[in-house]
Amino acid sequence: MGHRERDRPPARVGCAVVTVSDSRSPDEDRSGPVIREILAAAGHPVLAARLVPDDRDAIAGALRELAAVPEIAAVLITGGTGIAERDVTVECLAGLWDKELPGFGELFRALSFAEVGAASMLSRATAGVIAGVFVAALPGSPKACRLALERLIVPELGHIAGLLGRGA
Repeated sequence: MGHRERDRPPARVGCAVVTVSDSRSPDEDRSGPVIREILAAAGHPVLAARLVPDDRDAIAGALRELAAVPEIAAVLITGGTGIAERDVTVECLAGLWDKELPGFGELFRALSFAEVGAASMLSRATAGVIAGVFVAALPGSPKACRLALERLIVPELGHIAGLLGRGA
């Protein structure tokens, strides 16, 4: 996709949402619904949603399953990005990236710093490409998910999907 095609990115990008948590049931998940609401409001259909435990095999399995769906161009993960012992999302992704996007985490922490101060350094939010699909790992906080979606992901999602050849 050339720079001129950026003006014509896919208008609808098929997405999936994965909540990583040992402590929440689907009814108690607060961040997944925020992500789905923001994507829907932007015109991006959420084609699948999963809740998986803080377990590398479970996270990797969900990603492999979702990345195999041709209509899914982006998987947004919430949870497991902190520094607690059970937070393993980032370690799981480290072994799966085809391409990592370090700028995502850097920008997220900079934006987060403006809102929550020094606590932003505890976030290990990250993004990259796995099997041709954009994957972003966000904190489990609804406010942090809203920040990442509204300021970083939604404004570029069509462009990202177009670059990866997965947009509708």
